[in-house]
Amino acid sequence: QLQLVESGGGLVQPGGSLRLSCAASGFTLDYYAIGWFRQAPGKEREGVSCISRSARSTNYADSVKGRFTISRDNAENTVYLQMNSLKPEDTAVYYCAGDAGRPQWYCDLDKSAMDYWGKGTLVTVSS
Repeated sequence: QLQLVESGGGLVQPGGSLRLSCAASGFTLDYYAIGWFRQAPGKEREGVSCISRSARSTNYADSVKGRFTISRDNAENTVYLQMNSLKPEDTAVYYCAGDAGRPQWYCDLDKSAMDYWGKGTLVTVSS
């Protein structure tokens, strides 16, 4: 069974940090560009960051540039999202998703292009 499983969410104070993980089971992440998305209550799901299969390309939403860093360890079959300087507006359920069939250098934040989704992990930024 193909699965993506997110972990690492929790409650953190403004200015704090969290590292999210997206682990794959049942398939090899090497063949997938991976995106992180988030959905806050009452809002549309939005793209946060993505990383290409080779990790040569990354993209970030303007709202997280300079604060979030995406990385991948294909040997561990895991993608990470390091989130620093967290703000209350970062509060959301964070999802990772896999996009198959892309060139090694390509990724984007088009949620309609994603083939597999995890169930999400909740990040709450509050004092």
